[in-house]
Amino acid sequence: MAKIRVLLTDDHMLFRQGIRTLLTAEPDMEVTGEAGNAADAVNLARQMRPDVVLMDIGMAGMSSFEATRQIRKERPDTRVVFLSMYDDEDYLAECVDIGASGYILKESPVEQLVTAIREVHRGGSYLSPRLLTKLVDNFRLQGQEGAVRQPRFGTLTKREREILKLLAEGLSVKEIAANFDLSVKTVEAHKFNLMRKLDIHNKAQLVTYAIQKKIVRLPETVFN
Repeated sequence: MAKIRVLLTDDHMLFRQGIRTLLTAEPDMEVTGEAGNAADAVNLARQMRPDVVLMDIGMAGMSSFEATRQIRKERPDTRVVFLSMYDDEDYLAECVDIGASGYILKESPVEQLVTAIREVHRGGSYLSPRLLTKLVDNFRLQGQEGAVRQPRFGTLTKREREILKLLAEGLSVKEIAANFDLSVKTVEAHKFNLMRKLDIHNKAQLVTYAIQKKIVRLPETVFN
């Protein structure tokens, strides 16, 4: 019987090596490659044609969401399972929208990851049980009178997400306009729209939101 071909994508080598060791021990799975960022994942998926891509949700450079869109467009038979440290509903909604088949919390036991890979390979989908419980609880809460729905990252357009990331990284509107070959007025319009959709009113809130959603990362600091 052919084994399930898995491509690992995560920017931490030790994490990838650990997952490789665990999956290699499964008789019906093999790790065909590893990528340290989303852009490499797209290229390797194109070359290796894996059955399942395990995709870290927060990496520098190309977003994991954009990489997944490209992989699913080029190889509809390849399933993508996101790996995340956060039980974030915005991320989950975005993953579903772009065609991912699974969402696994990194704190999950190995058995859940293995089950997820097998399930999505069969054409199904898989969510970490803790996240599924949270979704049910929130659904009940939203049904109560007076419940307020929080602004969603998934409401942003692709361009608005790109501009949000660059703004949070410290680029000016003028620099972003040059980067995308757009007018300053166009970028200002995108900025206004994304801040309105997310109910954000200043740069500090924007940066805080981007960090919370792992759109950008805090710089790693070494303590002596």
